[in-house]
Amino acid sequence: MEAEQLRRILRRIDGKGYKAYKDIQGTYRFSGYQLFIDHVQGDPFASPSRLRVRLLHSTAGFPVELYANPVRKTALADYLARRVHQSIRSMAKQRRGTGKSGLITIDAGGQEVLERTALKIDSEWLEARLYVGLPAAGRTILGRQAEEIFFQDLPAMVQKSLLWENLHPEEVYHFVFTVENQEFIRRRLKTHRLIAFVANGAILPRESGASDRPMASREAVPFRSPSSLEVTFRLPHPIDAPGGRQHILSGMGIPEGITLIVGGGYHGKSTLLNAIERGVYPHIPGDGREYVVTRADAVKIRAEDGRRVEIVDISPFISTLPYGRSTRTFCTDDASGSTSQAANILEALEVGARVLLLDEDTSATNFMIRDARMQALVHKDREPITPFIDRVKELYQRFGVSTILVMGGSGDYLDVADTVIMMHNYLPEDVTPAAREVARTYPTQRKIEIPEPLEHITERIPLASSFDPSRGKKEVQIQVKTPDRIQFGVHSIELRAVEQLVDMSQTRAIGYAIYLATRLFMDGSCTLREVLEKLEQFLDTKGLDCLDPFRRAEQHPGSFARPRRFEMAAAINRLRTLRMKQKP
Repeated sequence: MEAEQLRRILRRIDGKGYKAYKDIQGTYRFSGYQLFIDHVQGDPFASPSRLRVRLLHSTAGFPVELYANPVRKTALADYLARRVHQSIRSMAKQRRGTGKSGLITIDAGGQEVLERTALKIDSEWLEARLYVGLPAAGRTILGRQAEEIFFQDLPAMVQKSLLWENLHPEEVYHFVFTVENQEFIRRRLKTHRLIAFVANGAILPRESGASDRPMASREAVPFRSPSSLEVTFRLPHPIDAPGGRQHILSGMGIPEGITLIVGGGYHGKSTLLNAIERGVYPHIPGDGREYVVTRADAVKIRAEDGRRVEIVDISPFISTLPYGRSTRTFCTDDASGSTSQAANILEALEVGARVLLLDEDTSATNFMIRDARMQALVHKDREPITPFIDRVKELYQRFGVSTILVMGGSGDYLDVADTVIMMHNYLPEDVTPAAREVARTYPTQRKIEIPEPLEHITERIPLASSFDPSRGKKEVQIQVKTPDRIQFGVHSIELRAVEQLVDMSQTRAIGYAIYLATRLFMDGSCTLREVLEKLEQFLDTKGLDCLDPFRRAEQHPGSFARPRRFEMAAAINRLRTLRMKQKP
């Protein structure tokens, strides 16, 4: 239908009951783009209506090279979603109406650049997926105000955000190429035997505990690598601006093995680790951490009292419990700090993690270390815990699992460290030689407490029958209202301790990805790792749009952002109805 048909409908239903808005569903041809009204909300307090604005590439005019490969396509789509969000905010007006009347939103991201459904770039077109609150007074349609949204606001948004001729080319290229530079570094970390890279000049601290934006440059101390750990990359694109000459980037390379981050309190240890754990994602230009790049198989581990654990073989860290209870098929509805941390490590390794990130502040003390005095008082035959200090070297030598550990209270870890970085006045120093000398001068009296070698990581097979997304009369009821909780049917999945989950749209995607995996890949023989590998391949091929089980044809899929397999596994492992069987 032509756009004028939409105008006529809006004028016809003006002043009628809210349900008359259903008449506007359909497709309309505007000058330069198509408008799809896929879903109309039932009342002004319901979730906003779902709209799509689609432009042919011949109209939008973006150079093909900006979306010529998956990395660039994700980066350009992320940039354009942000531009749409900015243009909506810049033209926001005070509207009279009830509930969500007049609201226009798009699922734009935070500091990380993620694959999203908010803006899709196809071979022939690009499309912004929007939410619009259709205006009403009470439940009476305000047709004239709706007309203003469709015939003034949305065309202005398209002009400002989705046409190449109205954007700043240097800014767009810089955004896309900055993301591609980060992925270039990430792909080369393993060949350089590194697990993370922190660029000189990076701004690591954040604005506040409630904000992920960078601290003001006048207050922050720019990062500077110790010369002994400095590495240099020649990047495919300049780091300053398109057409610039600065392709060389130097910074601190953290080598494979066991790395300790030590130093006094408030000197930046946890800030460095936090930047490294978020470095598994690319960041926007200007974030300060855009060139903090971490291997994609890095997982943050912490203690998590109270979580459920389903038949995890935690015997490498915790042997037989009181009264002869085996830990090879450990189950509990209320894990302790030590048992939860052991399970978290083994679950991460089970699905492919090869870098572990730990901070003593969020770890269980008895899991991390038993000093000589405690060993003398509580003999090993009365202590089931094999502390992490006694397994960390074995994990690297036998399985290639590296560890970065923030440690300020136990010098015993100096005996197992390959690299020791001291943070002082927010800057790193390589103190590895000094740490080795301290370890020689002050030898520990503790004994290594490994009852038997760690031979393998036990894999488990999830049982699809233990996943029930239904609630009441609804066969599938999956809701996400906060970034750290999924309502899966009648059960909540708590994700507060999953620290590398950075966006609520990722959490939403995880909820629906679990449902998709139960339908397609959980056949009673596939291990959890195999299920997640198949799910990732499916999403690579089909895209995130396929996550909405209620979607028809090309309709608005909702707001999803791509999660990593490790966070998907973490959510599955925290579903309290989960049932598994161990792989023979």
